[in-house]
Amino acid sequence: MTDKISAFSTADPVAALKGSSGNGVVTDKSQGETSAANAPAPQAGDTVTLTNSARSMQMIEAAVANAPVVNSSKVAAIKQAVNSGTYQVNAGQVADKMLQFERELN
Repeated sequence: MTDKISAFSTADPVAALKGSSGNGVVTDKSQGETSAANAPAPQAGDTVTLTNSARSMQMIEAAVANAPVVNSSKVAAIKQAVNSGTYQVNAGQVADKMLQFERELN
């Protein structure tokens, strides 16, 4: 299995933190308290608890990673228009966007 944030395989060994006993335990709060009651008692050592916020961050990171960075067809069309000299700048629209940006800053 691969962790979506760090892309490390869970089968790969992870170096223990300095001063750590190396037998850390990870628990997941998003699965509720009932699963923790049924789980075997953790060994003494370092522990990490994942919250619902951490799970949300994982889902957001995955969505951002899957989102396209650039609309390549739009870029190609604008590039061709600029190269051919047919690209028209709408000064009114540019001014409106600048004013909108300025209002959002205040």
